[in-house]
Amino acid sequence: MTDTGPAPAPMASGRQGSATRTDGAGGVELRNVTKRFVTPTGAAMTAIRDVTLTVEPGQFCAVVGPTGCGKSTTLTLAAGLEMPSAGSVRVSGEPVTGITKGASFVFQSDALLPWKPVLDNVALGPMFRGMNKAEAKERARDWLRTVGLAGFEQHYPHQLSGGMRKRVSLAAALINEPSMLLMDEPFSALDVQTRAIMSNELLTLWDRQKPSVIFVTHDLEEAIGLADKVVVITAGPGTVKAEFEIDLPRPRGDVQSIRFNKRFLELYQQIWEALREEVDEAYARTSRTADRAQAAGGRV
Repeated sequence: MTDTGPAPAPMASGRQGSATRTDGAGGVELRNVTKRFVTPTGAAMTAIRDVTLTVEPGQFCAVVGPTGCGKSTTLTLAAGLEMPSAGSVRVSGEPVTGITKGASFVFQSDALLPWKPVLDNVALGPMFRGMNKAEAKERARDWLRTVGLAGFEQHYPHQLSGGMRKRVSLAAALINEPSMLLMDEPFSALDVQTRAIMSNELLTLWDRQKPSVIFVTHDLEEAIGLADKVVVITAGPGTVKAEFEIDLPRPRGDVQSIRFNKRFLELYQQIWEALREEVDEAYARTSRTADRAQAAGGRV
C-alpha cells in the first residue's frame, strides 16, 4: 500500500543550526571496538574490528556500508543488547554494561504487537517505565495525534498501511523521550513516495526532542538528506573508513527537493567514491564464495 494516511499536523521548530543537546545526554562513543560471534559451525566470525565512532549529543549520524559489514552490530552494541569482544562503548558518558537507559530502537520490520490496537502499542513504553495506564494512554493519544493518526487509536496494525504502521513505530519510540534513537533501515520496506514522506516526518519529530541518532541505511541519498554526519563502513569485518560532515543547512525542508542542491550532489559524489570501493569488494567476495561452493559441489 502506498497510502500513508492523513497528513500529520504541522509542528513548530525553533532549531536553526546543527543539532546539539545542552544536557549532554545521548552522546555515543565506540572506542577501538571489535565484536566476534560464534557461527553455527563453532567458528569465530568477526563482525566489526577496531571501530572508533563518536556521535555527539543531539547529532544525527547515518551509517552506510555494504551488506554484511556490521552496521547493525554498532546499533546493538550502543543499545547494550550485545557486549563488545574488545574495546569500550559509552553512552551519555557512562560505560555500557547492560541495556542502555534512554535508548529507543526502530527496526526495519514493524515491532508492533499485532493483537493490540495502536493506542496500546504506543502506551506500552511509558507503562513499562511505571506510568499509570490512564496517563500512558493519554500521552499515547497525544503522540498519535502528533504523527497524524488521530482517529486510528483502536485500529490494529494489520488494518494500517505500511507508512501508517511506521508512524506508529516512531510514536512508540519517541513517546519515551529517548536521549538516543537507534534506527536500523526503518524505511527500507516502504515505497519511494512513502519513504520520502516518512523521512520528512522523522526530521520534524527529531527536531522536537533532539536525541542522538544512529541511522543505518543502504540509501546514500537518504543518509545525506537526513544526517549531520555520514560514516562509511568497510566491507566486513567492518571498520570506519571515512566520516563526512554534512554541511547542508537546517532545517532541511523537503528531503526530496534538497537532493537537487549543488552541495548535496558534491557530497554524494565524495561519499560514493569512498563507498563504491567497499560495495565492489563485498560483491567480489560473495562471488568468490559462490564460485568455491559451486566448485566443491562439482567434486562431490
